[in-house]
Amino acid sequence: MRRVPLQYIVEGGHRLTGAIAPSGNKNAALPIIAAALLTEHPVTLENVPRIRDTETLVELIRSVGASAEWRQRNTLDIHAKSIRAADLDPVLCARIRASILLAGPLLARCGEVMLPPPGGDVIGRRRLDTHFLAFEQLGATVVATDRLEFRCLRLKGADVFLDEPSVTATENALMAAVAAHGTTHLRNVASEPHVQDLAHFLLALGARIEGIGTNTMVVHGPATLGGASYSIGPDHIEVGSLIGLAAVTRSPLRIQRAGVEHLRSIRMGFERLGIACEVDGEDLVVPSGQTLKIQDDFGGHVPKLEDQPWPAFPADLMSIAIVTATQCDGVILMFEKMFESRMFFVDKLISMGARIVLCDPHRAIVAGPSRLKGAPMTSPDIRAGMAMLLAAVCAKGISTIDNADQIERGYERIDERLNALGARITRVPERTPDAG
Repeated sequence: MRRVPLQYIVEGGHRLTGAIAPSGNKNAALPIIAAALLTEHPVTLENVPRIRDTETLVELIRSVGASAEWRQRNTLDIHAKSIRAADLDPVLCARIRASILLAGPLLARCGEVMLPPPGGDVIGRRRLDTHFLAFEQLGATVVATDRLEFRCLRLKGADVFLDEPSVTATENALMAAVAAHGTTHLRNVASEPHVQDLAHFLLALGARIEGIGTNTMVVHGPATLGGASYSIGPDHIEVGSLIGLAAVTRSPLRIQRAGVEHLRSIRMGFERLGIACEVDGEDLVVPSGQTLKIQDDFGGHVPKLEDQPWPAFPADLMSIAIVTATQCDGVILMFEKMFESRMFFVDKLISMGARIVLCDPHRAIVAGPSRLKGAPMTSPDIRAGMAMLLAAVCAKGISTIDNADQIERGYERIDERLNALGARITRVPERTPDAG
């Protein structure tokens, strides 16, 4: 069915207040849904964000024979008693990059899998070579033409070194290693909170994994997997987005059950912009009345905020940090190392009145504070779209954000939840009562 184009109309300049809880981590929910295919037993997943990416992946696992039913809004029951290596719908695969995460579980259960090229955000080249190399080291053969073909009669444990700490390649290798015969050492792996969440879910199924949260994991296989009930952790990227929202609107905000144990580098990044947060039990509190003054490096030098692999400041928050910096006093260099197209949305911020110099595809100099004014925009990807929404909420006047579908791929009912805090966002077309 053809989707109706989605637009947000935002009346900016309103102060927000109140409490908000982040959704479950999108980037944990996707590999965990895929990993549910590893076991023949029922799985119940709680705190699953009901967003377009998860809905699409649910459709894909149903297409290979798994049953998947939403028992409550954010509770998903999956039973993959018998699955088949079916031809996956190329239209569905093109919607999300997470379709590549089906490779590991289907290879483990069926011995083969054929995938159309995955889709996802257009933020630059996102290589799949690391996935291929990991599967080959575990004994699979890989053919990449107009589709991706993986085959292996029996996965075997190996000493696997990833050529880059790719999150999805780590997750695919981890899922395959659980089914492999023998011990697998996974080295130079990603260790983001969502990777840890996947590993803990696999433990709940019965897997034996050591080194969770480090860059080397040891997996003892093959595991005898059972069923499990598992709750997905909070989305630290959404928490960072909410910190930025509170800052640009000069609003007090309580972020409930924020997963504070994973927020150290995020809080340090925002502290460089002059934004302090307080921990209150499981909650993170962003007080009002902050100076929002960018902290110079020692000697008065222009500071730099850069993304790096976890546990450093995450790449998915660079767009949010750039918008936040436009409202802070001072000059800062923003260095996005991972994706060469992620910064191209800043021309929209410049049209709103931001003072930004785009040095090259990876670096931008932001001078603030700037008084932003409403403008028409189009969301190119999830994170830039959310950054545009922050800019629109703090700007003077009316902004329109076309292609807001991209925002809703990553942020559940964000318009409703921000409106409950005092924002004024109109969704066109309006959400129907039974819509996800």
